[in-house]
Formats: sequence, C-alpha cells, structure tokens
Amino acid sequence: MSEVGDIGRKAGRGLRWSLLGNLVMKAGSFVMSLILARLLVPEDFGVFAIALAATQFVIYINDAGVIAATVQWRGRLEEIAPTATVVAILSSFALYALFWVIAPFYARLAGSEDATWVIRILMATNVVYGLTAVRSAALMRRFEQDKLAWANLAGFVVNASVSITLAANAAGAYSFAWGQLAGGVVTGVLVVLLARIRIRLGFERAQAARLLRFGLPLCVSLGIEGLLLNVDSVIVGDVLGPVWLGFYLLAFNISSWVPGLIGTAIRYVALPSFSRLAEEGGQAMREGVRQAVPLLAGMVLPIAVLMGTLAPSVVEFLYGANWLPAAQVLRFLAVVMAVRMLTLLITDILAALGRTKATMWVNLCWAVALIPALLVGARYDGIQGAAVAHAIVAVVVALPLLGVALHRSGVSVGLVGAGLARPLLGAAAAGLVMAGLARVIDGAFIELCVAGGAGLLLFVLIVVPRAVLKRLVRQGRAHARP
Repeated sequence: MSEVGDIGRKAGRGLRWSLLGNLVMKAGSFVMSLILARLLVPEDFGVFAIALAATQFVIYINDAGVIAATVQWRGRLEEIAPTATVVAILSSFALYALFWVIAPFYARLAGSEDATWVIRILMATNVVYGLTAVRSAALMRRFEQDKLAWANLAGFVVNASVSITLAANAAGAYSFAWGQLAGGVVTGVLVVLLARIRIRLGFERAQAARLLRFGLPLCVSLGIEGLLLNVDSVIVGDVLGPVWLGFYLLAFNISSWVPGLIGTAIRYVALPSFSRLAEEGGQAMREGVRQAVPLLAGMVLPIAVLMGTLAPSVVEFLYGANWLPAAQVLRFLAVVMAVRMLTLLITDILAALGRTKATMWVNLCWAVALIPALLVGARYDGIQGAAVAHAIVAVVVALPLLGVALHRSGVSVGLVGAGLARPLLGAAAAGLVMAGLARVIDGAFIELCVAGGAGLLLFVLIVVPRAVLKRLVRQGRAHARP
C-alpha cells in the first residue's frame, strides 16, 4: 500500500494547488467583471456571451480527448507525445476552420451578426489549447498542478490587463475576445516551458488509433455533459419565459458554485491519480476508491444540505427578497449538484480504467431521460417542477446507470456505498437540525449562522473520525501556545 500512499500524497498536494488556483481565479474573475461592467454596455456582454457559448462547447471536444488519453496512458509519456501532439493539433485546427466558416450563420441565428469576428478571435484560444494539450497532460500526469496553477494565474493577469485596457478604449465585446486570447497564449507558453517535454512531431497509426479509441467516446460523453448542463435553461426559457428563467438561472448559478470551484480542481487530480492506481492493480484501485469517495462526500454533502435546507435564507441574504422564488428551485438543484459531483468522480474512475464508452452511454441515457422529464415538470409545476424533474432523473436514472458501469468495470458498488454511508448519515442529521432551528429563528443572516453553523458542526462530529478530530484539536492547541 506504500504506492497508494505515495499517489495519495501527490494527489493531495495537487488538489490543494488546484483549489487555491481555482479560488484565486474565481475571485479575480469576479473583480474583473465588476470593472468591465462599468466600462462596457449590456450589448457588449450579450455579444460576448454568444461567442463564449460556442467556444465553451467546442472546448469539450477540442483535443479529441488527447489530454485525458495522455494522462491515462499506460507506459512512458515520451513514446506517445509526438503522435498525441499531432492528433491534438489537427483536431483543434479542424474545429477552428469549421467555426470560422459557420461563425456568421451561428451569430445570425443567435441574433447578433456583430458576434462573428468575436467568435473567430475567441475560438483561436482553443487552437492554443490544442497546441499545448500534451504538455498540460504531462503536468497533470506528474501531479504538478502547482505549475498549471501558476501558468493559469499568469494568463489571467494578462487577460484582465488586456481586456480592461481595451474596454477603456471603447473596444466593446472585442475586449473580452482579445483578452482571453492573449491570456491563453501566455498560459500556453508557460505550460510548454514548465512541462519540460521536447517538442517533437510524429505520427504512428497504431498509437493514434489507441488514443482515439479512448478519447473520442470521452469527447462525446463530455459534449453530452455540456448538453446536460444547459438543456434545462433552454426548456425553462421556452416553456415559462424569460422572467421565470431568470429565477431558475439564479438558483442554477448558486448550485454550480461547488462544481465550479471544487469540481474543476478535482478533475485536475482524479484522473491521473486513478490512472496510476489502475497501473498498480485492482487492490490499489479499490483502496483509492475507498479513500476518495468519503473525502468527496465530506466536502460536498454539507454544502448541498445547507443549500437545500436553508435555500430561502441563502437566496435572500445574497440577492434580496425579490429573488425568493429561486429558493424553491435551489432546494432540488442542490440534490443535482451533489449527484453531479459524485458522477464526476465515477466518470474519472471509469476513464482511468479505459471505460470511456461506458461514460458516454450513461450520459446519453441521462440526457434522453432528462429532456422529456424537464418538459413535463416545467409545464406541470413551473420552475419548481423542472428542478424536481432534474433531481429525480439524476437520482433514479444517472446513479443506477453509473453503478452498473462501475460493476462491469470491476469496481464494487458496495465499496462506493460504504464510503457514502457515514457522510449521508451526517447529512441527514445536519439537515434535521438546520430545518428545526430554521423554524424558530428569524432573519436570513442569523438563520444561516445559527442553523447552518449548528448543522455543519454536527456533520463534522459525525463524519470526521474521532482520532482525526483529536489530532486537529492537539494541533490547534499547539499553534495557540505562545
């Protein structure tokens, strides 16, 4: 188990760096948005949003799955790097050429022909990602997330500087596009330098076929995942109109904070960790799953319970009483968020085992079940009905399908269930305490502090092992001494 412990230590260090970098990036993006909001008009944000929607979808499939395939690759990285680099470059340039041609049609369809050149400039950022895909994969594979974090932060500083400067000089929506491209180039250059892999091009058909057998199903799976993240907004807007969509999107954005902050950081670490454990054998893989599941649940479930149980107070405290209709949605989207986080982990486990087709079929079945459920839910009970439908499909369809996929891949579903048992018990107890205290407390802020704080404390006491708590108390006392 020494190899498992070594991988666990590397993964823990990588996760800390990923979380720190992601937190700083989120805070910086928020500050940048505040500044740009004072320099630009709403129309500029709308044009950029149209362009960003296209690039965000393309980024799922931009490298044909090369990054994940390279991270998961069994064997020396140097043997696959030349072929993987060529495949990623060809894929990203082909997609760029396609969107260069269709950009005017997409912009016209989205209602803003002004977005055409913004799309073309912004899409060039994905070409940079294609050029540096193998180097990014090398850093993740070696658990050097600290270098990735510094490269991303340097790129963000350039992005913010260029965007704000251009916006101050009346560049409009092009401010965003040129800023992101400039930041992407700086990040790409740093990734290439820090990865320390000699740039060499080559192509071996057998290696390319092996890469694509792994990567293409994962691309399709991620594309469907992007659909799952956006289809509810399309359906709610079409059925209920823009006002109710606004309430729904507010709740969706709140529920996305955890996946956006923690989920991205975990994905930088989970796939390389499980890939290395899979190379060690079944016992090492099982031990990794046994440790990872309760750790993830311990991070996600208390936040999900707080969002779900105290949703009215969360919405009122953050956005004001005018947005309270969003609370009825947040209660159920908190469930969806928890399921999404677990599915991200299971997807990385399956990918590490080379079972990318399984994740593709799970996401496809999830989407097929979700679309009609959302239509029925929205028409029957408005935004709450849509949220309920989303939660039911996630629990009743997605989780069982993932369990079947895990079982067929040789990972015991019971192992995952055992890891979830204690966090679920703690979540149930915390939810009851929060709900009980919320009945006798007035005021959103006080309710979050008292009811939320008591529930979270109870969760910690139930879920965190007593030995760990004692060690933390001793360390706290030691630091408190003069």
